[in-house]
Amino acid sequence: MMIFKNRTISILRPRNKALGIPELIAIALGGMVGGGIFTVLGISVSMIGVYTPIAISIGGLFAALAAYSYIKLGVYYKDEGATYSFYKKTFPKSPFAASLIGWWVIFGYISTLALYAYTFASYAISGFAFADSEWTRKLVAGGIIAVFTLINVWSVKGMGKVEDLMVYTKLVILVVISFVLINNSDTTIPALLHDDGNVTFLNILIVASLTFVAYEGFQLVVNAVNEMEKPERNIPRAIYSAIALAILIYFVIALGAILAIPFEDIISNQEYALASGADHVLGHWGTDLVILGALLATSSAISGTLFGASRQMAVIAKDGYFPKLLAKRSRNIPVYSISAMSVFAFLLILAGNLQVILEFGSVTFLLVSMLMAYANYRVRHRTDSSPIVALIAVFGLLAGTILIIYFEASYQPEQLYFIGGLYALLTLCSWIYSRSKVLQPVA
Repeated sequence: MMIFKNRTISILRPRNKALGIPELIAIALGGMVGGGIFTVLGISVSMIGVYTPIAISIGGLFAALAAYSYIKLGVYYKDEGATYSFYKKTFPKSPFAASLIGWWVIFGYISTLALYAYTFASYAISGFAFADSEWTRKLVAGGIIAVFTLINVWSVKGMGKVEDLMVYTKLVILVVISFVLINNSDTTIPALLHDDGNVTFLNILIVASLTFVAYEGFQLVVNAVNEMEKPERNIPRAIYSAIALAILIYFVIALGAILAIPFEDIISNQEYALASGADHVLGHWGTDLVILGALLATSSAISGTLFGASRQMAVIAKDGYFPKLLAKRSRNIPVYSISAMSVFAFLLILAGNLQVILEFGSVTFLLVSMLMAYANYRVRHRTDSSPIVALIAVFGLLAGTILIIYFEASYQPEQLYFIGGLYALLTLCSWIYSRSKVLQPVA
């Protein structure tokens, strides 16, 4: 009997579950604390100055609202297709809607890959004479995407360990940078507030909406559901822990930056703001530390995004909304999806600039997160969700989307045309793939 009992236990015990809580938090933080703070800092300071830490924290609250629905749906459906699969299963009779959200979310992830790689390249060459060479920056960005494409194709466990090392090392570095900057501050918050008296609350909310893309990585945890232990417990623990840590890290870094680095330095070198300012404040070693932190942060973001989003892309392709080739796997790794995402990210880098990539990513993830909140509201009785929280998330995320569109239409209409053109192209492709597709009823 004892032998039979032991055999039963071994049969029931999960096998090949390579990712525990440390790896899952690392994947989420890798996606969030990546290009985020290094990318949005210069843009935020140029718009609202001293209020940047507040706006970034409000962006984190938007992310927490979005996370509520992702967690509820993720625990209920347990599907690595995540955003796409949740919507498809919630609205099984809407093939075009499922195809559309699949195309939007995947290209949202592709835009963040481009964002992180572009930021990596900006910091990597910041100390050289060719730091302002746009083509050098784009080629370096393509190179780092290629490196992490190979790592993700290598193995899941290998990716998880590399991600652990990069994420937790970068967190230590970012904390050191933050407190050193605060210690070397040459001004005070009251003095900065006196100089920035014309900032409105509307401007703060606009910047908070723009920074939403810096938090989008938490969704990647759900994509790893087939490689994790105890998803009912680990999905919420990993996502909420990662968002709380990201808000804290972003706030402290932004606070240290505005206190120690002159605004003109941050604004004039938006692509590598922390590195350019740290040289005057902390000296050569400080600049090297900032660059190392930025390289680790963006590297882990690239790796984590490729890992999670490629699995979602493979699921969508298996359903027929992307080319079937993208659904093929080797050793359970979606090699073709990983490669396709990398190629499209590099093409977006070649076509766009830092701000338009940032804004496309923010609009996309606000829209998609709003649709997830609506889906969660529709099945709230099955996911055991609060209808009030779900509705607050729907309207809060919709408001964030409208704020970005308002900002673009008022100040940068040409970028709005570019973003609108991308959406039109994605919508056309999703319609073409959904025309002959009839979804089977979901059990």
